[in-house]
Amino acid sequence: MSDQPTVHGYTSEKSSHLKRLRRIEGQVRGLQRMVEEDKYCIDILTQVSAATKALQSFSLELLEEHLSHCVVEAAQRGGPEAEEKVREASDAIARLVRS
Repeated sequence: MSDQPTVHGYTSEKSSHLKRLRRIEGQVRGLQRMVEEDKYCIDILTQVSAATKALQSFSLELLEEHLSHCVVEAAQRGGPEAEEKVREASDAIARLVRS
């Protein structure tokens, strides 16, 4: 087994992704605060929509990175790993479409 760390498609953008996720986390904390402070329902729903959109945007970017890195590399190698990576990507896309 190799001691080399695994490099994922998102690795080069890790700090950017973490920054985005911290912003989304802040949005969710803001939602909690709004409920604690009995804010108007429509205002809360507007913020829920913004947080949802931010998560969707993040997930699409991560999926694109997965396809262009992990799936492409596996496809170049061929074999069962390639089929597995394509199936995983298809399943992930299906989950995103349903959400």
